[in-house]
Amino acid sequence: MANRLEIEETYNYMDEVIRVSFGENADITCALYNGNFSKTLRQAQQDKHDYILDGIAFKPGARLLDIGCGWGPMLKAVKERGGHAIGLTLSTKQVEACVSDGFEVYLMDWKDMRVDTFGRFDGIVSVGAFEHFCSVEEYLAGRQDQVYDRFFRLCHELLPEDGRLYLQTMMWGKNAPPYERISLEAAKGSNEYILALLGKFFPGSWLPFGEEHILRVAEPYFELISDNNGRLDYIETMEQWGRLWNFTLSNFTYPNFSLPKVLAVAKLVPRFLTDENFRARMELLRKGYDKECFKRELLDHQRMIFQKKQSGSLTASAEN
Repeated sequence: MANRLEIEETYNYMDEVIRVSFGENADITCALYNGNFSKTLRQAQQDKHDYILDGIAFKPGARLLDIGCGWGPMLKAVKERGGHAIGLTLSTKQVEACVSDGFEVYLMDWKDMRVDTFGRFDGIVSVGAFEHFCSVEEYLAGRQDQVYDRFFRLCHELLPEDGRLYLQTMMWGKNAPPYERISLEAAKGSNEYILALLGKFFPGSWLPFGEEHILRVAEPYFELISDNNGRLDYIETMEQWGRLWNFTLSNFTYPNFSLPKVLAVAKLVPRFLTDENFRARMELLRKGYDKECFKRELLDHQRMIFQKKQSGSLTASAEN
């Protein structure tokens, strides 16, 4: 799993830029368009939050766990609908932002959780965090399924009978090259080169190999009751992000001048000049390679709603 330093490397350095661009409860995961690309980004994100809470059969007063809560968009959605959520993240900046907004968030790895840590929950959501759960080293050592099994087992233990888990994640797409070919030495713009840049953007992270991979590991613990592919939605989400996150000359000139954005970007200049990995991340964004990953189907994206299997079924499965 990506460790705390790697998660902070991914998210902390952009904390200020992200929040002045997307708001205090920034949602930087795929929005829900379902083919209706006339929606605004705000509406598509709101629709996603409703889709998630409706999918896990949320009711006012429910107690939820958000594993990988980011800057708290789902915590906010739960609160607005009359529930309470506890969030976990490995980013200190995300904890600071969420706590300042009145949310209950902890700097904690889900692997350190037990049932008696916070008790049980009525539902669990994990939006855009699963892709960080397995590290490259764990994949190469053949432990990827063990990591996922541990996650699903924990969620099973934390939920009541028939409790639900919402999982949203990026996955390797059908055209992804094998690990051995992914390299910054590959031809610029090639699939192998783009994914090497992606590895710089998300250090310490390795993706699942499609929905079937996830379902196979989840099968002893959960039944899939609904799924929804988000590859095209992610392309549109990134298009919309590009408009918000546009720090070209338009941000420095009237009438689009934004002093907070300019100052936030200015703070990144020394890092850009001295950090090769940071420059690789900026190349990924600047050239639109993040979108290209989904357009070329190097990456895929899935939303899944699971329902907990009866404990008796789990016992029988283990015995077999």
